Amino acid sequence: MGRLDGKVVIITGGARGQGAEEARLFTEEGATVVITDVLDEIGIACASGILRSTYIHLDVRSESEWESAVAAVIAKHGRVDVLVNNAGVDMSKRFELTTLEDWERVVAINQTGVFLGMRTVGRAMIAAGTGGSIINISSVAGMEAVKGRAAYGSTKWAVRGITKIGALEWGEHGIRVNSVHPGFIETPMTSDLKAFKDPATRARAEHIVSLRRMGQPIDIAWMALFLASDESSYCTGQEFVVDGGVHH
Repeated sequence: MGRLDGKVVIITGGARGQGAEEARLFTEEGATVVITDVLDEIGIACASGILRSTYIHLDVRSESEWESAVAAVIAKHGRVDVLVNNAGVDMSKRFELTTLEDWERVVAINQTGVFLGMRTVGRAMIAAGTGGSIINISSVAGMEAVKGRAAYGSTKWAVRGITKIGALEWGEHGIRVNSVHPGFIETPMTSDLKAFKDPATRARAEHIVSLRRMGQPIDIAWMALFLASDESSYCTGQEFVVDGGVHH
């Protein structure tokens, strides 16, 4: 028996990286997974290689696309049991150099996208009356200040906050809402960072990690699996840090 047998899961930003790894692991544990992204070609290819998974185009900034995507999942599968709000973008720029355009783009994807996903799926879960689990992927930058991350860090703090509000309001409906806070994770989104490109910088970064290694997408997928499963049935409104021991 898999830990997610029979559960229907939506994963945003699932075409690659952490989202794709979550999709693979979840289906291995018995789930039916709907991968969403704006990277259609990559997303279709990803879903085609994973049992019991399909792909739907979804720009998380769009209210109408969220409504259409969730309606399509319910029409095909009857319900939504788990949402992983994984889609996000990074941006490294000093505070005084961050433009309004920079700010609005990061907020639209990382913060508004999570709000729309929570609200749309939350409504569906409330209507179904069967509860569910919403997992919001934040960051250690949502736990403490990080230089050069005025826009990015602000959105990740916001994700942490809205997670707690959702948990508080929806607990009576059996809906659990938790946030996951990755540290240094090696994904396509982070591949351009110096810590992953330059061996000397990587060595220094790994030295400040208690476990002395960079994280991999599977490290986040295992935590998401726990929060998606009934094993975490008494966990809600919490932040789960997965960073190898950087944040204390």
